[in-house]
Amino acid sequence: MSLIDLQDHPTTPSEPPPSYDDVSRPKPNSTLPTPSPRPHARSPSLIQGRPPPPPLNLDALNQLRGRRVILASTSPRRKILIALLGFKDAECIPSQFAENLSKSSLSPFEYVQQTAEAKAMEVYRREIDSPKGEPGIILAADTIVVSHAGVIMEKPRSEVEHVRMLTTLRDEGPHRVYTAVTAMRPLENAIDPGYVCRTHVEETVVKFDAAVSDELILAYVKTREGADKAGGYGLQGTGSVLVERIEGSHDNVIGLPLRSTLRLIELIMQPEDELDDTYANSDDDA
Repeated sequence: MSLIDLQDHPTTPSEPPPSYDDVSRPKPNSTLPTPSPRPHARSPSLIQGRPPPPPLNLDALNQLRGRRVILASTSPRRKILIALLGFKDAECIPSQFAENLSKSSLSPFEYVQQTAEAKAMEVYRREIDSPKGEPGIILAADTIVVSHAGVIMEKPRSEVEHVRMLTTLRDEGPHRVYTAVTAMRPLENAIDPGYVCRTHVEETVVKFDAAVSDELILAYVKTREGADKAGGYGLQGTGSVLVERIEGSHDNVIGLPLRSTLRLIELIMQPEDELDDTYANSDDDA
């Protein structure tokens, strides 16, 4: 049975799934509640009903307690992950950057790095003189999926594109997921440009199961779970049924490599007299 035949198959639910615009549209509130994480094998305390552990007692994180921690994103997945570092009250302020960098003139690494940095800078400029007070830190991230053939895939814009995207990932072979994380904080001294910024790009290899059927792909597309995700699938949800294996960070595929994010925070929260001029002005990969 072809994908076209399946669209009119009598077992297809009669109620249409939400549109791609509805799924991807940012929420109106800038501060989002922390969603309840899906229990999985990496969170035994959730599975067994135990309360979460206390936050990590690290100097870099302790410096930010009670200060404005801004996540330049409306992604509920990133909100969950950043809360694991103790930032349950992080403000979600989505960037207004157009995300229109050229995919043809930039490598995937450059594209995702520059997009994350532009997101962070846009929010920084809006919030540095906010009546709420200057940010303690701004964290921005961008995730892309790059097919085996080297094509950059972001969020699907229609059902047809969504089906084509997942079929390509299944048929071509292993693909790569890149997430760039940018951390920024204002400086108290007069070092130009007045902030410290650091970016890290994480890479994970993902292989879809070649035995995934066209029927499963269409059924998954109809759930719309992957409509707001780069590559069109969510590893932390039902989309895991498409995946045979991954090589690298699981969190990276979800949208925020937590280990690398913590390292970035520790880097930029060093005392200012330990940040030389070269580092303070650097936006290079960590």
